[in-house]
Amino acid sequence: MASMNTFKVLFFTTVTLFFVAASAAECESKYEGGCHDKTMALKYKLIAIASILVTSMIGVCLPIFSRSVPALHPDRDMFVLVKAFASGVILATGYMHVMPDSFEDLTSDCLPDQPWKKFPFTTFIAMLSAVFTLMTDSFSIAYFKKKLNITSSKSGGESKELEHFGHGSVLENVKGDAKEVSAEQLLRYRVVAQVLELGIVVHSVVIGLSMGASQNPCTIRPLIAALCFHQLFEGMGLGGCILQAEYGTKMKAIMIFFFSVTTPFGIALGIGLSNVYSDTSKTALIVEGVLNAVSAGLLNYMALVDLLAADFMGSKLQSRMKLQCWAYVAVLLGAGGMSVMAIWA
Repeated sequence: MASMNTFKVLFFTTVTLFFVAASAAECESKYEGGCHDKTMALKYKLIAIASILVTSMIGVCLPIFSRSVPALHPDRDMFVLVKAFASGVILATGYMHVMPDSFEDLTSDCLPDQPWKKFPFTTFIAMLSAVFTLMTDSFSIAYFKKKLNITSSKSGGESKELEHFGHGSVLENVKGDAKEVSAEQLLRYRVVAQVLELGIVVHSVVIGLSMGASQNPCTIRPLIAALCFHQLFEGMGLGGCILQAEYGTKMKAIMIFFFSVTTPFGIALGIGLSNVYSDTSKTALIVEGVLNAVSAGLLNYMALVDLLAADFMGSKLQSRMKLQCWAYVAVLLGAGGMSVMAIWA
């Protein structure tokens, strides 16, 4: 899989953001106001790094270690409800947190009216991002599916490629065509997990950098609690996808690591660049706004198509109306809870 190349591209983009955004402020920061204390702000930022790191690790690891709890196995009803709740969180993150941040950046008074206030760049970029995510999703699955079929035909149906995709009990005791279908579904889960993590990581870096550059403890203090809850539930959604993808220990550790450290990493770099970085410089606003719009489109597509639609249109929920109703309740609770948190975020 091309996950490592994806992360290299992501961090190249992040580093570019750090350097191009280091320019002088042109108007009052959205994080500044009457409460301005550099020493106190640094104290809160250090607390934020530790608390968000721990919360992120707990959130993403909970589903992965749920195999030791029979009720939370991927084939049980409780797992379906937890995943539906987490999918609602991811959906609200895209619509209620990331997209409004992009609107705020790209329609800022610090930017000229032409063209930034004459054209809805946020929704346009989010739309293109969703289409590009669909293309990535489709091409990735088609490529690996073709590779899977070629390998299967060369080995008479019992391919080592299938064994490579199968870990644990997902493909055990499965023969013939059913085994190939299971391998294709597993491949689908892996593509979903990697693309979803990419969208989450992009937003995490941007919001971490913004917090790290702020000198306003009155803003940082409530943000710590909001981001901890945000990372906890978003991590549960990603962790559920990683669990279904049946990765080996090394790949699980890599994905857990990147999800857990990106927001603290962004905060730490924001602290280091706080003397030269301005969240109201034109370049910073444009770059952050564009990245947030890209992340919003990606997260909205993944939540609606690859997570919610895939589950609700699947045979398990379609054949059990009562479970489907409870799953919708879980989605609304997750989306509603994350939407309410937008007040403090």
